[in-house]
Amino acid sequence: MSKTIKVALAGAGAFGIKHLDGIKNIDGVEVVSLVSRDLEKTREVAAKYGIAHVTTDLADSLALPEVDAVILCTPTQMHASQAIACLKAGKHVQVEIPMADSLADAEAVVAVQKASGLVAMCGHTRRFNPSHQWVHHKIAAGELNLQQMDVQTYFFRRTNTNALGQARSWTDHLLWHHAAHTVDLFAYQAGSPIVQANAIQGPIHPVLGIAMDMSIQLKAANGAICTLSLSFNNDGPLGTYFRYIGDTGTYLARYDDLFTGKEEKIDVSQVAVSMNGIELQDREFFAAIREGREPNASVAQVLPCYQVLHQLEQQLS
Repeated sequence: MSKTIKVALAGAGAFGIKHLDGIKNIDGVEVVSLVSRDLEKTREVAAKYGIAHVTTDLADSLALPEVDAVILCTPTQMHASQAIACLKAGKHVQVEIPMADSLADAEAVVAVQKASGLVAMCGHTRRFNPSHQWVHHKIAAGELNLQQMDVQTYFFRRTNTNALGQARSWTDHLLWHHAAHTVDLFAYQAGSPIVQANAIQGPIHPVLGIAMDMSIQLKAANGAICTLSLSFNNDGPLGTYFRYIGDTGTYLARYDDLFTGKEEKIDVSQVAVSMNGIELQDREFFAAIREGREPNASVAQVLPCYQVLHQLEQQLS
């Protein structure tokens, strides 16, 4: 596929903007349609990025014959049904994490992808961040065996707001969204499936209806373990911090920065063509379309993560 890949992007919020910024740096790709629920705000974003077609209905974008692929940055609860709609319309699709908020929906997405033969991947960005890629290359080369991951995912989000502090139309979720990053990354880095998973959670928020604090333990078949702490109550540095404890070294990943266990900074600028994990994720999506292959973080590859999340949900309920 040598022609320009034409893309529709659904969801012009904080994460949609990150994709638009990343795609600007990728040759041979053009965003031709923008979908979001507030027409005026969507028009403003479209004007800024030179996108001609604007709509509030994904079906309008899917009806455009020139659209080859869709990137979904919509509310979690819409991910599975919209991903299926894209595939059934003959469009390649990248759905932001999480692929679904139930195992049945995740399995349905995978089944439709297999029937379609189209590229479908999920935005498990940690697979693409240069800091985590650096560790992955070391493990793949046999220079590091992962013994333990210690992860903290902390936000201060006691009201329903997004990464820009704007009011959200949907409720975020520690288990089905934020834990999904680490559950998938742990199995990916360990190179071994998760065979044991335990979870406990704090009180349910009276308005939001979700647990605001959670603790998860994981064990891989090869013996590696992971401890994950999550909170929407943390009034401090926001984001996710990873400690990799291996047999030949300890590494601390903080977004795109990587340090040794002794806080010595590691240069990861040459790991990939960009330092932007979202851009790298998008590059993989478009490369898989051009090359007619399964992408890293395909919906089939990440399905085991959702099987573990389902198991944890059963425990918590």
